[in-house]
Amino acid sequence: MTDLFEYGRQQRQRESAPLAVRMRPRTLHEFIGQDHIIGAGRLLRRAIEADQLTSIILWGPPGTGKTTLANIIANHTKRHFSRLNAVTSGVKELRELIAAAQERSGMYSQGTVLFIDEIHRWNKAQQDGLLPFVEDGTVVLIGSTTENPFFSLVNPLLSRSRVFQLNVLTEADIVEILHAAIRDSERGLGKLKLRLLDESAAHLARVAGGDARSALNALELAAQTTPPGADGVIEISLTVAEESIQQRAVRYDKSGDEHYDTISAFIKSVRGSDPDAALYWMAKMLHAGEDPRFVLRRLFILASEDIGLADPNALVVVASAAQAFEWVGMPEGYYFLSHACLYLATAPKSNSTGAIWKALAHIEEFGPGDVPLYLRDKTDSFHGSTRDHYRRTLQESSGDQGSYQYPHDFSGGWVKQQYLPPGMEAPGWYQPKDIGYERTVKARLESLGQDEAE
Repeated sequence: MTDLFEYGRQQRQRESAPLAVRMRPRTLHEFIGQDHIIGAGRLLRRAIEADQLTSIILWGPPGTGKTTLANIIANHTKRHFSRLNAVTSGVKELRELIAAAQERSGMYSQGTVLFIDEIHRWNKAQQDGLLPFVEDGTVVLIGSTTENPFFSLVNPLLSRSRVFQLNVLTEADIVEILHAAIRDSERGLGKLKLRLLDESAAHLARVAGGDARSALNALELAAQTTPPGADGVIEISLTVAEESIQQRAVRYDKSGDEHYDTISAFIKSVRGSDPDAALYWMAKMLHAGEDPRFVLRRLFILASEDIGLADPNALVVVASAAQAFEWVGMPEGYYFLSHACLYLATAPKSNSTGAIWKALAHIEEFGPGDVPLYLRDKTDSFHGSTRDHYRRTLQESSGDQGSYQYPHDFSGGWVKQQYLPPGMEAPGWYQPKDIGYERTVKARLESLGQDEAE
């Protein structure tokens, strides 16, 4: 009778669980997204299907399917499946689990798969305690982490595991998951007469930011709190979707005019040195679900195109912010985006790096010129008398162009000589502006010209 009561309790618990828990995929066929690691023919999928999994680390943001993949493996493997959560478990629990795994292996020749959720929460000593048992095959490890494992896990453990990175789910993935929940009568909302408008599904997917759990919880809340219409259908309108996920929809189409208009306003605000306007347009993009990496790419371009040598540190700041964003993630990543945006908006401006386009246009029109003999590489493929003959032949055909003068042998580390192709006059493509660090560059170049005149 106890087993029947326990079964009934578990059944009621499953039925009352949140939609995101009930709709967790049970098989690879039900899994949506992450095709780059579990798509047809992929290594991880083949290993799961053949029950030949080796130790792996699943790395990705919340709601991307790490725990779900572990559950699918648990349903598929013939090995014993054990779980630990690194937040609530430590060395004591690990030792007990390892002892049980060794007993199963010795008595029944059954292997053990050990899933450790949030494995990055374990310190170095705890991770080192796990290492021998991964190494000797007592357990096959599945570790899940939202932190970069190359920084949060010890190297010996990484070297014995294969890291699979799960990406943020796309909006299309989230929409597909929402519709799957609406169709499913067993675990989802299929018993309800539910109509999810396309714009509502798109809004839920966009605001969820790649987290399927967030989108499903919002859908369930909308379905439970919205009364049916006269036709008995519960319609999830955009207004209902906004209330359910507690964020208003922003008129912003990533592939339409609003996208291009907003990014244009953002670029021009940074270029125009208006930090508040730059923050406003960046916030609009981020609020609407724009990929922060897209914004960072634009900041990289701005750092060279519109600031350049007026403040050479601008590019360094953006690069550091981008790296920090990858290490930390969201929502704290907003600080790094703001840092880079404000630095560029308030930096002195120069577009002198655009000189490269003038040089490219010249090459396109006139073709590439010859390299002066004295600038050519002395360590070419010609040797001995063959090389000397090659040099003499070039000098006879091109005339005496002189010899290379080593700038460091001269005062100030500079000497006048022709670096452009023979006969080509200086075109003056690069024109430094009298602002920021470029003022120093301009003064130095002008002083070299004065030295030349003297």
